[in-house]
Amino acid sequence: MDLSKITNENVRNAIAALQAGDPSWYSFFTGNPVMTDDGNAVDFRSFFSGALGNEKFLSIDTVENEGRDVYGNFEAGRWGRFRVFFKFHQDAAGKFDRLDIGQAR
Repeated sequence: MDLSKITNENVRNAIAALQAGDPSWYSFFTGNPVMTDDGNAVDFRSFFSGALGNEKFLSIDTVENEGRDVYGNFEAGRWGRFRVFFKFHQDAAGKFDRLDIGQAR
């Protein structure tokens, strides 16, 4: 899949790790990032312990907010396929300290 639409290099590299099921995904984030899933607070590490390697983008359709908001079709394991958003919040050091994900309209 072509990730070149993602203009923020850290987001692009994080999504590449997610796509590959690569544990380096965690290295793009602070030690304890805030995370929401459809507006509900979830534990980042617990969530991705089950998702990493099992869930991924099928397409990247839209990228906004200086490359930090990614919209596309997603394979979510037992939950099926649907359109999602991933909104990355970057701290001054370039690490992500918050990730908001959810079903996109």
